[in-house]
Amino acid sequence: MSDDDELEVELEARLEEQEEFEPPESFVEQANVTDEGIYEEFEENWPEAWERAADLLDWQSDYDTVLDESEAPFYKWFTGGSLNASENCLDRHLDERGDEAAIEWVGELGEERTYTYEQLHEEVNEFAAVLRDQGVQEDDVVTMYMPMIPELPIAMLACARIGAPHAVVFAGFSADALATRMNAADSEHLVTCDGYYRRGDPLHHLDKAEEGLESVDQDVTSIVVDRLEDDFDHDLGPSQHDYHDLLAEQEGATVEPVSRDAEDMLFLMYTSGTTGKPKGVKHTTAGYLAYAAWTSHAVLDIKPDDTYFCSADIGWITGHSYIVYGPLALGTTSVMYEGTPDYPDKDRMWEIVDDHNVNQLYTAPTAIRAFMKWGEQYPNKHDLSSLRLLGTVGEPINPRAWKWYYKHIGQESCPIVDTWWQTETGGMMVTTIPAIENMKPGSAGPPLPGISADIVDERGSPVEAGRAGYLIVNKPWPGMLRTLYKNDERFIDEYWDEYSIPEKDQWVYFPEDGAKIDDDGFITVLGRVDDVLNVSGHRLGTMEIESAIVGVPGVAEAAVVGGDHEMKGEAVYTYVITEDGYEGDEELRQEIIEAVEDSIGPIARPEAVVFSPELPKTRSGKIMRRLLEDIANGEELGNTSTLRNPEVVEEIAKKAQDD
Repeated sequence: MSDDDELEVELEARLEEQEEFEPPESFVEQANVTDEGIYEEFEENWPEAWERAADLLDWQSDYDTVLDESEAPFYKWFTGGSLNASENCLDRHLDERGDEAAIEWVGELGEERTYTYEQLHEEVNEFAAVLRDQGVQEDDVVTMYMPMIPELPIAMLACARIGAPHAVVFAGFSADALATRMNAADSEHLVTCDGYYRRGDPLHHLDKAEEGLESVDQDVTSIVVDRLEDDFDHDLGPSQHDYHDLLAEQEGATVEPVSRDAEDMLFLMYTSGTTGKPKGVKHTTAGYLAYAAWTSHAVLDIKPDDTYFCSADIGWITGHSYIVYGPLALGTTSVMYEGTPDYPDKDRMWEIVDDHNVNQLYTAPTAIRAFMKWGEQYPNKHDLSSLRLLGTVGEPINPRAWKWYYKHIGQESCPIVDTWWQTETGGMMVTTIPAIENMKPGSAGPPLPGISADIVDERGSPVEAGRAGYLIVNKPWPGMLRTLYKNDERFIDEYWDEYSIPEKDQWVYFPEDGAKIDDDGFITVLGRVDDVLNVSGHRLGTMEIESAIVGVPGVAEAAVVGGDHEMKGEAVYTYVITEDGYEGDEELRQEIIEAVEDSIGPIARPEAVVFSPELPKTRSGKIMRRLLEDIANGEELGNTSTLRNPEVVEEIAKKAQDD
């Protein structure tokens, strides 16, 4: 072995053993937030300390109260003030940033479009004029059913400009999901497109949109973006209009941004509910925008001259907060990518980072695990030295994936912010401020300044360090949902009733996640409470078990579910994807079992370890654990129509039988 090889092995061993990482000095020197006293400031001066978030915005009229708690839990923020979100994301940047890029869009087929702030402002104004001409009034809900094309944020900002809330429906959702959401919102206006590309193939999206409209109760007027051009010939009906034709009619039009009250609705976002009926999460103009801007500034360290890349889809809250509203409110350049991370090859993400000199990359642990599986040869083909900060979002990241990300993408010189938050929270809640705290792989970090969170047991009492419990938030925050659209009662029932702590005489927000906390106040999120197994009376978090499994060399990804067991009540069933070059053999199976027992204890010993080439995932990348439970219990497989890879379910079932 050469000296270089020995050094590499030594460095790998050090990284594997290291449990805490300091932010690089070079990062700290230039960071937006470096004062360790910020936590104490928020504690001593709460809620007025949130004025620092409001100060990131331009106000048409000043607010008079930071927080109105008089109708808790229907909290109100920055009451008395008025502003416009579109104006904050566009108009105020024109003098200094007009010629700078606001959005850099990369298409599936390699096309690129750049919108400067001046150009974005121009098209948003023209489309705002289109919407008004189509009869859209202030407070009308406009639905958008679109993929990752620039016309989506343009439509969002045009709606915000005229005071019409938008409701974006993820393009991968079914026709029935579109209809359900439009009916719930009483939306009479739809912005969609003819189609888009996936892995180079055109998908005819308009057919799906039209199918959904057949089940919408009210009459709907549609505006259709022509994305596929010659790849999809279609005729528009009498209630359908071509986006570009309408835009041409409004060429050069300007629309004054409507003054919106701080608590006026900015958008609706429908998210899954326990009853099966989607919940219309309502976010308002001032609190949401201030919180998205402040967390983008403090956590993602975004500056106006940065090029920032979030790989999420705008159909989800991450895309709303951290592709559109947060970055554009700060006047930076936001990169949008239409396609998948492995088309036309597995280095697509790194090609974008290289070509666009990206400074911050915010992506999901699911993607990072895929990058690990594909191997470091793909990022090694590109210059990633422009990166200054890395982030993860969407689910907890296990320590092994964290360290791979840190080494092979960040070159051990980029802090990683591991962020926990939800659609309902509007923005990040638990994570490190990158220039202040050390990082602990696998642990999101402490609650952000101004966020009061505890880990409690079933009685609402704080648990000891290292013990699992329920994550709760004790105080309101500006980005919080205000209610569920037209359903205040469900809002209270789902989020505020069950885990309120009477002796504290206050409302407590319960996000339905399990977590544990260490002696330093760092929180490790273990997953949804419904992702907790009850094995012989012991509650075991699936995320904790999955983290132990993925820590085994050769394992790329794992999913854990509960299966019925005559003696234990519930048993642990694991489904494992191996890294390239590793076989799913008996030796690896035993290593996985031992890792779980060492990490958690014999009580968590897997009943079965099934090796599979893939896991069943929805189009948004979430593992469909319900189907894995069906397989574990030998039951008839449920509906697979929402999966992006439905063919894998039968294959996993056969593997489970063979194993």
